[in-house]
Amino acid sequence: METLAPSRWSLDQANAERAEALAAFGFTDRQARFLVQVLLHAGVFVERQYCQFAGIVHGQKTSDFLTRLVERRFATAVPTGPLHRGRLFHVHYKPLWTAIGEPDSRYRKPSALGRLIERVMLLDAVLDDPSHLWLGPSRDKLRHFANAFGDRLRQDELPRLTFGTGAAKTLRYFPDKLPIGIQPYAPPHVVLYLVTSPSPADFRAFLLRHVTLLGALREWTVRLLVPTPLARMAPRFEHAAREHLATRLPPSAADELSWFFRERQRLAASPGERGDRRFGDAAKAFAGPRFAALYRAWQAEGDAAIWAARSVVVPDAVARGEGHIETVRLSRQYLHLSPLVGLA
Repeated sequence: METLAPSRWSLDQANAERAEALAAFGFTDRQARFLVQVLLHAGVFVERQYCQFAGIVHGQKTSDFLTRLVERRFATAVPTGPLHRGRLFHVHYKPLWTAIGEPDSRYRKPSALGRLIERVMLLDAVLDDPSHLWLGPSRDKLRHFANAFGDRLRQDELPRLTFGTGAAKTLRYFPDKLPIGIQPYAPPHVVLYLVTSPSPADFRAFLLRHVTLLGALREWTVRLLVPTPLARMAPRFEHAAREHLATRLPPSAADELSWFFRERQRLAASPGERGDRRFGDAAKAFAGPRFAALYRAWQAEGDAAIWAARSVVVPDAVARGEGHIETVRLSRQYLHLSPLVGLA
């Protein structure tokens, strides 16, 4: 399990050292810096992304770079869609990952084509916003927030999921593997979320995992990345964000909700027993996806999930204009790569 310990670590310096380590494999500085972004945020890329990063057009330089990756078995070219309509390059050579300090990254392993394309979308979001440095691996996020907050933010307040029970219990921090943008000398943080399903149920869980972290930040943006095939679903996600981030749960409702969740859990363990009138009234009052998501969070975190929902910190930040919810429609076309986008 990772530990949260303040240090002099900085993402800018870490990435410079990573690029230097990759250059030792024979890459140019520009190629090495590009590969750092690929390895940290996706493990896969398409040719146009390298052209965008390098500020060049398709030609001999890009062909030589891609050919070298494949011939030296650093990466595999993954054919996608109809012939001649694009290839993904999946970087899997373990020594490259070891050189950047991420030898066990899941991005190195084979994955479904739909997942690879989703990672291409995330890499686009990172490359399209060079005004931010982008935190990728959980280790980087832990180090950054340790430096930013020290003792003001406990490790158990960071986004996490629990796996297993008892001695086999494991905590995984920042389990969503989505980039977080930072600026070295300014407070704003940008938290990315890629929409891959028509339902915002997973997005609600994501928000609940991050709400305490958002409350500790001076200024933040939750940036929804919406692929064209799911564009009509964007209002559902924006509504979910307003419910969880802009709307405080009143203290009186929070107390009743805590009772209702405990009673709901008790009744679930007592087949045949029915709730009383108070339970029925609470079930009606707390119907809806917001409370369904809160119940799942409460099962994992206890009343801490409800305390976070009743806090004024995040809703006040939204009201002051220091907390932002924005939607970015992904204008590039990805469907030509695979019919699986959004279904992985």
